[in-house]
Amino acid sequence: MEVTLDSIRDIRIYQSKTGYRFSVDALLLFDFVGLKTARVIADLGAGSGIVGILLAKKYLHATVTLFEIQPGLASLADRNIRINSLEDRMNVVNADITHRSSLQSFLSAHAGFDLVVANPPFRKWKSGHINIDEERAIARHEIKLNLMGLVEAASCLLKPKGRFCVVHHPSRLAEFMDILRRKGIEPKRLRFIHSDRNSEAKIVLLEAVREGRQGIKIESPLYIYDEQRQYTNEMKKLYNP
Repeated sequence: MEVTLDSIRDIRIYQSKTGYRFSVDALLLFDFVGLKTARVIADLGAGSGIVGILLAKKYLHATVTLFEIQPGLASLADRNIRINSLEDRMNVVNADITHRSSLQSFLSAHAGFDLVVANPPFRKWKSGHINIDEERAIARHEIKLNLMGLVEAASCLLKPKGRFCVVHHPSRLAEFMDILRRKGIEPKRLRFIHSDRNSEAKIVLLEAVREGRQGIKIESPLYIYDEQRQYTNEMKKLYNP
């Protein structure tokens, strides 16, 4: 695999030159996590590991497990853990999270995860153009993981009152919230992301709580670009805190 070495915030990340590369969604998801403390964190469909690594840097006493089904990306995530000197608190599991057996060892080792995050595929299988690159296709379309499989895995891993933070597409929000509630995970917080003040939301960030009470908070929207098509101040801080 040909790779590039990129820097973002206070970390370094190896990425495939031609395969899947992280986007602004990863930074938005990381920034959306609002827990004061977290001890045990899981990233479902971790890709090259950027979200989990950023969270490990934020929560200095947390252990972080990255779950990734694609062997090439799992290997890259492991490499990124080492280049950021986080081997003592992070590990990678190359497994299919829709198979409960893949999660059993973690259920016996922990009482449950405080925080589970995910930047899953947005598009349903056979909807829209599917990328000819398999790595990108699996990351963007529900070829290996759909919403039901994602929520079932999160429900399995989360401890009671544990938080589930996800980035997804607004068009699937109603479907997503319905599945969450059916699996005992209550949506609690939403934030919509817009390209600018004149555009509809292109991304939604959602936080849900296992066994949480009903009641949801809609946060103020985030705009990526200002009137001059430059990053807004909030976006600039996302890249350079």
